[in-house]
Amino acid sequence: MVHVRIASLAMDPNTTQPVIVLKPLVEAPGQGRLLPIWIGHPEATAILLALEGAQPPRPLSHDLMKSLLESLGSYVERVEITRVESGTFFASIIIRAEERTIMVDARPSDSIALAIRMNAPIFVAEEVLESASVPDDFGVTAQDEETQLAEFREFLDAVDPEDFQS
Repeated sequence: MVHVRIASLAMDPNTTQPVIVLKPLVEAPGQGRLLPIWIGHPEATAILLALEGAQPPRPLSHDLMKSLLESLGSYVERVEITRVESGTFFASIIIRAEERTIMVDARPSDSIALAIRMNAPIFVAEEVLESASVPDDFGVTAQDEETQLAEFREFLDAVDPEDFQS
């Protein structure tokens, strides 16, 4: 498993779908690999709020999960993105509960949203990086990342909660 960080959260200009980009911690910006994972709008909102440290007036689902785990004396030890099949990523949340370790199957977006809230590390299987990563040679600068985040915030400001209802 490779320890990663969130390199960016942006909108795919072609699909308007949010994409979270992960990068191995040991690789310098502009070098190595990036792992893009397309996610849903609600999960992107949850991740963005957590990254910014924003506190919603009422708990979101991931805030509720955090509260439940903490109330039970448990914590998220780590998140692992374990495999990718036909373009779908799979993840596990590793929870420490007293003397037990519990592995829970989850979507990467939910896993990441919870990991941020619980200050848990995120790992990606080397096989996933080998099969789904792209070279980090795009020359993305910190200003570019800020621009992407600003564009995503503008999208979130304009979105209607009814857009997410089925």
